[in-house]
Amino acid sequence: MNENQLALSSSPHIHGKKTTRSIMGDVCIALLPALAGAVYFFGLRALAVTLLSCAACVFFEWGYRKLMKLDSTVDDLSAVVTGMLIAFVCPVTIPYWALIVGDFFAIIVVKQLFGGIGKNFVNPALAARAFLMLAWPALMTVWVPSMSHVSILSGNSAVPDAVTAATPLAAMHTGALPEASLLELFLGRTGGCLGETSALLLLAGGIYLVVRKVISPRIPLVFLGTVALVAFLFPQGGASGLQWVACSLLSGGVMLGAIFMATDYATSPVTPWGQVCFAVGCGLITMFIRYFGAYPEGVSYAILVMNVCTMLFDRIGRPRRFGLRKKKGGVKA
Repeated sequence: MNENQLALSSSPHIHGKKTTRSIMGDVCIALLPALAGAVYFFGLRALAVTLLSCAACVFFEWGYRKLMKLDSTVDDLSAVVTGMLIAFVCPVTIPYWALIVGDFFAIIVVKQLFGGIGKNFVNPALAARAFLMLAWPALMTVWVPSMSHVSILSGNSAVPDAVTAATPLAAMHTGALPEASLLELFLGRTGGCLGETSALLLLAGGIYLVVRKVISPRIPLVFLGTVALVAFLFPQGGASGLQWVACSLLSGGVMLGAIFMATDYATSPVTPWGQVCFAVGCGLITMFIRYFGAYPEGVSYAILVMNVCTMLFDRIGRPRRFGLRKKKGGVKA
C-alpha cells in the first residue's frame, strides 16, 4: 500500500483500554460495600442470596448461548452484575426458588432474547423485580428490621410475624415521617431491600465509579436533584422541606437506582441533554408514584418507563453530522 493512501475500515476507529469485562468488574467492586453492609445488617443470608443470584444468572446465560450455539459471554461479567443487582432489589427473605425465577426472566427473556448485552431495551434487574412484584407481591414485601439476621436455610414463610417491620417509605407513604433518624437512614439501619438501605455505602460505590470514569455523575445528580426538588416543594407529615428532602433521598431505592440502574449503558441516553431529560423523568415519576401510587416505592417503575423512551431522548442534543447543512426549503445536503 502506498504511504499516502488511507485505509478505510468500519467503526470503531478509537480504541481504549476499557473493556466490557473491566467495566463490569468495576461495577462489581462498587457494589461490594453495599453487599458487606447487607451482610452486617441482615446476616449471612444476604450473602447467600447474592451468590445464588449471580450463579443462576451466569448459568442461564451460559446455557442459553450454548443451546443457541452462540459464543459464550459469561466472561464479560455482565451476568454477575445482573445477579448482584437482582439480589439487591429483593428482600433478604425472598425464597431461593423465586429468586431463581427472577434471574431466569432477567437473563433469558429481557436480555438474551433481544440479542444479549447492549441490545436489551430495559434494565434486566429492574424488569425482574417488576415481574416478581407482579407474580408474587406477598413474597416481595416482607421486610425484617436491621440487625435481625435471617437463617440461610429459612424461606419467606419461615420468618415470624414478630420480626417483620415496616420500611421508612411505608411510613412516608401515609404522610408521616419515618421512625428512624436521619443518621440511621444514612447508615442503613432500617428495613428494606437487601442492597438499598445504606445510602453511605451506595454513595461510596458511586464515587468509585465516577473516579474510575465508568459512569458520569450527570444522571445520578439530576435524578436525585429532581427527587429533592419535588420533596422540598411538597413536604408531608408536618416536616420542613429540608427534613422531607433528606428522608426522601435516604429512604427506599432511590440511591441504588440513580447510581447503579439509571446509568446502565444499554438503557440510558448517550447525549448529555438526553441524559438530563431522562434523569428528570425518572425523578418525577418516582415522586409521583410515591405520592399517589398504591405502592410506596416508584424507582423501579420510573426507570423502566424512561428506559423505553431512551431512543427519543437520544434525539435531544444530538450533534449535527459533519459536513451536513440545510438548503433552502429544508432539504439537507
